[in-house]
Amino acid sequence: MRIVIKIGTSTLTHATGHLNIRQVEKICKAISDIKNAGHEIILVSSGAIGMGVGKLGLVDRPDDVSTKQAAAAVGQCELMYVYDKLFGEYNHIVAQLLITGDDIENSSRHEKFSNTLSRLLELRAIPIINENDTVSTEEIVIGDNDTLGAIVAKSVNADLLIVISDIDGLYTSDPRLDPDAELISEVTDLDESKFAAGGSGTKLGTGGMVTKFQAAKICSEFGCDMIIINGKKPENIYDAVDGKKVGTRFKVNKNV
Repeated sequence: MRIVIKIGTSTLTHATGHLNIRQVEKICKAISDIKNAGHEIILVSSGAIGMGVGKLGLVDRPDDVSTKQAAAAVGQCELMYVYDKLFGEYNHIVAQLLITGDDIENSSRHEKFSNTLSRLLELRAIPIINENDTVSTEEIVIGDNDTLGAIVAKSVNADLLIVISDIDGLYTSDPRLDPDAELISEVTDLDESKFAAGGSGTKLGTGGMVTKFQAAKICSEFGCDMIIINGKKPENIYDAVDGKKVGTRFKVNKNV
């Protein structure tokens, strides 16, 4: 399969902004093993600003654009160093692609972006994509990296989008507030108003269930399943790829 995997800031880092070494090592090991099994992998990774915040010793995620861009410039170096080191241990080559909204909206640039992705996959590399936060003065029009993951999946006609988050999946209510909240294993109706679609759960992240619904809607347009899993259990990645019951699978218009 051709699989896009989106990793959020809260999965990559501790609350301090510093790298969650144990967790990231396990995730990279699982992804490497899945690639060894013959699957094509594209990584959409958040974390540049979050890691920059940690490395610069800032107390909180900055609010002003210039400090965000400075943190991204520092953090992106750290992020790619980590990926290069960890995937390199399993003999996999990584490639960095930093994009802006124009690379998505402009048809000519989008075509070049898609062609580069396809060629990297042919060369058996792992493309790692993030928004170019060091030059972007506003969020990409697609929203955040949940939706970016879906657009990347659409660009390469992926078979599956795996969203690695800090929560097990979609619940009947907010599990942080309601002890009786139940995990919803499969969603076939993408009307988010019927579910507990809240905002971002951590101070370093930007995504939430609303953006994940937006991503699922994009995937549904071309028949790609999307699944949310908890990054604290990297073995969930294997179950997601194998089609086992894990997390929340958005399964809509599969035969489109």
